[in-house]
Amino acid sequence: MSSRIAIIAVLVLVFGSLLAYSQLRHEPLKVSGYIEAEDIRLGSRVGGRIAEVLADEGDRVEKGQILVRLEPFDLNEQLAAAKAEQDDKQAILDKLKFGYRVEEVAQAKAKTDQLTARLKKLVDGPRKQEIDAARAELKMASSQLELAQANFKREKEVFEKGAGTQESFDRVADLLREAESSSVVRENNLSLLVEGTRQEEIDEARAALDEATQQYELMKSGFRTEDIAQAAAAVAAATANVAAIQKRIEELDIVAPSDAIVEALELEPGDLMAPNAPMLTLIDPNKLWVRAYVPENHLNIELGQMLPITVDSFDGEFQGEITFIARNAEFTPNNVQTPEERSKQVFRIKVTLLDGRDKLRSGMAADVWLEPRK
Repeated sequence: MSSRIAIIAVLVLVFGSLLAYSQLRHEPLKVSGYIEAEDIRLGSRVGGRIAEVLADEGDRVEKGQILVRLEPFDLNEQLAAAKAEQDDKQAILDKLKFGYRVEEVAQAKAKTDQLTARLKKLVDGPRKQEIDAARAELKMASSQLELAQANFKREKEVFEKGAGTQESFDRVADLLREAESSSVVRENNLSLLVEGTRQEEIDEARAALDEATQQYELMKSGFRTEDIAQAAAAVAAATANVAAIQKRIEELDIVAPSDAIVEALELEPGDLMAPNAPMLTLIDPNKLWVRAYVPENHLNIELGQMLPITVDSFDGEFQGEITFIARNAEFTPNNVQTPEERSKQVFRIKVTLLDGRDKLRSGMAADVWLEPRK
């Protein structure tokens, strides 16, 4: 009986010691969270119909690799039209910059000289020799008229006596009329020469010369600076239009911005995609971190501090570096477990994984040890 009592006393002593040890033992502090990765959602600013799908879910892709290709629709035709307009605007600008050709300027100068000579001729009026020649022509026409009149009178008398023929009489009459017309013309010509050039003709010639002179000076000076600036602006606008269309054509190829893994891709050729809509999701396997929450009474941590990380799926520890500590406190999220009271305020931290990236996956539960593990 006494031995049984002794055994019970020993057992009570052992359990008591174990209970006291468990109460006095200090557990290393840890906070729990989840592993997260950088999601890259890719899409196109132009949208359209899917032409090719060049990747599958789970594929490892390299930076610059084409993942999805869209049909161009009429973008190539738009680019050709925009380039043609750009060339046209550029040709206009070049013409304005280079100015008129030497031959065009020489032609304008020759026209000015021609109109100058014409004006001088009109202002000076007929020369004395021209007037004297006109008087001599009038005198000769008058003599021819007198001769024609005498012949007509003589032929008329003969015809009335019945000695002449009708044909001879008609020929003499025609000669008389020609002589009379010639005399009138010569007399009018002499009058015009004596009176000189009309003032209206001089004014008209002077105006034509002024117009030609101004045109000649403009051609020598070249085009206005404002016209050149306007043409340059038109070229810039056309160039910008070409660049915008080229950028839209570049958006037809959805490329990987970095080395990554295709996480979500549910597209088939022929599918229609809206502009600016996500088409697929990539994950950067080289950027994994744990999002956790630290109670404010244990915020004796700093950026760059190394902390061990453990996960349920693998034995051993992984190393992480604190790369973010929130400035504002918040209440503990429901999905976070800490050894401290849940009602206390906490600060969000980001612990970037330095190893194990080939094993760990986004979404895994992880423990961040704020104190060394025993």
